[in-house]
Amino acid sequence: MKKLLTKAVITSALLGGMLLNAADTIKVGVLHSLSGTMAISETTLKDTVLMLIDEQNKKGGVLGKKLEPVVVDPASNWPLFAEKMRGLLTQDKVDVTFGCWTSVSRKSVLPVVEELNGLLFYPVQYEGEESSKNVFYTGASPNQQAIPAVDYLMNEIGVKRWVLAGTDYVYPRTTNKILESYLKAKGVKSEDIMINYTPFGHSDWQSIVSDIKKFGSAGAKTAVVSTINGDANVPFYKELGNQGISAEDIPVVAFSVGEEELSGIDTKPLVGHLAAWNYFQSAESDVNEKFISAWKKFIKNDKRVTNDPMEATYIGFNLWVKAVEKAGTTDVDAVSKAIIGLSVPNLTGGTATMLKNHHITKPVLIGEIQEDGQFETVWQTKGEVAGDAWSDFLPSSKDVISDWTAPVNCGNYNTVTKKCSGQNY
Repeated sequence: MKKLLTKAVITSALLGGMLLNAADTIKVGVLHSLSGTMAISETTLKDTVLMLIDEQNKKGGVLGKKLEPVVVDPASNWPLFAEKMRGLLTQDKVDVTFGCWTSVSRKSVLPVVEELNGLLFYPVQYEGEESSKNVFYTGASPNQQAIPAVDYLMNEIGVKRWVLAGTDYVYPRTTNKILESYLKAKGVKSEDIMINYTPFGHSDWQSIVSDIKKFGSAGAKTAVVSTINGDANVPFYKELGNQGISAEDIPVVAFSVGEEELSGIDTKPLVGHLAAWNYFQSAESDVNEKFISAWKKFIKNDKRVTNDPMEATYIGFNLWVKAVEKAGTTDVDAVSKAIIGLSVPNLTGGTATMLKNHHITKPVLIGEIQEDGQFETVWQTKGEVAGDAWSDFLPSSKDVISDWTAPVNCGNYNTVTKKCSGQNY
């Protein structure tokens, strides 16, 4: 009997120690595709989160606890994102998740995050028309990327005809819907707008690029606004070169092509084509220099590059840490309340502030592709632009705002009807 009691006490002590050890860590979910068509873009963001966790742990962690990453691979499979998120929240019991790239993956995850009251930081530019109480959007909304890019092409380059080319899913379709409405409001005629969509991973661009070339031969300055995502960009740009389309002939401004995507292709035929982001590796600031150095050291490869979604991940992570420390807890509701109004440095030398609509302030940069795969900034806003969850250029959302503070506390508040409509987003 005495032996049984001793054994029970030892077992209890061991279990207690295990529970204590478990409570001594804060679990951080990492939900990025490490395989499939989006791995070209998302694997880097997984590594970015791991680097940030490693750096934070060297500082002593958060609230005296070490951060423990929980990495899963949704494999560019959109329904699998929801399944993996549910596992992170119910089985792994993560306190926060950094993840998703495409809007379709975010839309897949959204109901799960809201149902289980999770916390997601989403680090990629997107189409707007959403504001969830459980999501913080650290990538650009259309007024922080797409609209300024079109203004630049129109005002600085004199573009008259527009090719809106995108991957066939929610982000390109909604963004192009906004851009089409905006262009028409600026006096552009329907016949001067060509819209084309292709599947994820599309590889045969010969006929499409030929159509773009033909569309651009009508005598008016033509540009391509690209929302092509993932590894389809590689054959797209290659085909532009094959057909002799230079930036002087038909410039392309991309919203999903950064340094990482360009690092795998010959960029010489692409020199002069453009991208609109909120950060480039070439940004000159002390904080960016330190970030680049830390990244290359962590990844153990001096040839690896940085890009905009990495900066958005950096901003989101630091805002979360600051909010947790302010709240004194990782509780989702407390952190979500504490984070509003907090500011952290961005990598271009300014600051990023979390707004009431769960979006942040960001500078807008237009960059030209260089031979080395980097971007030279040719235009930028004078300061940071506040992210707008709901577009002013769509009839369905021009009167809608998001404000997750009292007394509104709603993601889609109609300023005309004075009502919060639909779901949280």
